[in-house]
Amino acid sequence: MTPLSLYELNNLVRQTLQATMARPYWMVAELSEVRPSPRGHCYVAFVQKDEHSGMLVAKATGTIWRQTYALLAPAFESATGSPLRAGMKVLVCVSVTFHELYGMSLNVTDIDASYSLGEVARRRREIIAQLEADGVLTLNKELPLPRPLRRIAVISSATAAGYGDFCRQLQQSGWGFHTALFPATMQGDEVEESIIAALDAIAAEADQWDAVAIIRGGGAVSDLHGFDAYLLAANVAQFPLPVLTGIGHERDETVIDLVACQRLKTPTAVAAWLISLRQDEAAALTALTQRLQAATRECLYNAQQRLQQRALALQRAAHTATASRHAKVQRMDAALTLTCRARLAHEAERTERTAEALARAAQTLIAQQRTALAAASRCIAMAGPERILRMGFAIVRKDGHVLTDATQATGGDRLDITLDRGTLSATVE
Repeated sequence: MTPLSLYELNNLVRQTLQATMARPYWMVAELSEVRPSPRGHCYVAFVQKDEHSGMLVAKATGTIWRQTYALLAPAFESATGSPLRAGMKVLVCVSVTFHELYGMSLNVTDIDASYSLGEVARRRREIIAQLEADGVLTLNKELPLPRPLRRIAVISSATAAGYGDFCRQLQQSGWGFHTALFPATMQGDEVEESIIAALDAIAAEADQWDAVAIIRGGGAVSDLHGFDAYLLAANVAQFPLPVLTGIGHERDETVIDLVACQRLKTPTAVAAWLISLRQDEAAALTALTQRLQAATRECLYNAQQRLQQRALALQRAAHTATASRHAKVQRMDAALTLTCRARLAHEAERTERTAEALARAAQTLIAQQRTALAAASRCIAMAGPERILRMGFAIVRKDGHVLTDATQATGGDRLDITLDRGTLSATVE
């Protein structure tokens, strides 16, 4: 068998494909690359992934030639609101071509925009279903709104016109809102990551804020795809503060609009809603003030009426009680006078008897004390030193001190001996 050259083999493949796959085919695939060229063509890469493992199972390159791309691209974007971009699942009509040098390629001749629209809706339904399965879909909606709602953390682009309109409307309202911008990218591939970072920064100082406003002005529908992301929606749904959204136009609704505490049409609609809340609260406070004033006046009037009635009743009771007490006092005064007179007479008689008894007792006590005093004098005389000395006893002194023990004197001491009649001096041997 004569071997074929590579060119001959590739040419055979090309001829076989042309003979067996001449007609176009409708194909479902995911775009992994979309690369418009300066010459007007668009080069794309198609991939297919395993539904369970996510691994690539097929890959092919394709081309949308300039004339076709000039017709398909605007029509697709007009129908879906998004240009062709990587990550999008599409239904395309392709014809299979093979070139000996460049290999196999798919020539794209048509795109079914309705399929991509269905894919976008399907993806949103999957995100919402996952949030519901996680039990977080309505968490933020269930948060109570603080009163008054005054401190607003704003997530937006610093240069966005919608942010400027939002701030200007709040400032002109005269209600004294306090806002601070937490800047984030509001379109493109960095929307999800950027807004989550801003939410994290607000959560770190959550006690300083009453609510969060995520606002973005109008634009192309394709610019809003970043808001249809699961991680961003999950962060908004589980955020500890109420989240207000004003994204795009009235007709636009993203996934984070569905999970936010309050979805509003535009940034200025968010500002108007905040102002209306303050106005409603002010009106409610005014109504409550008026009700309180009316209730206070009624309460004061009723209290005054009750006070007057009680004052009259008290006055009558006071007169009755005074008259009763006065009569009672008069009776008590008469009874007290009689009692005092009888008591004074009794006490006078008792005092007289007591005085007589006291005089007799005093005389008896004086006589008894005189007898006792005479006996004491005799005892003292009997125990006096003069009597003791007359009985033959002596008082021995050393240096003026009376000795009672022989050990208190030593040989050679001079002693004074007092007798009944005279004093002797002696020396101890």
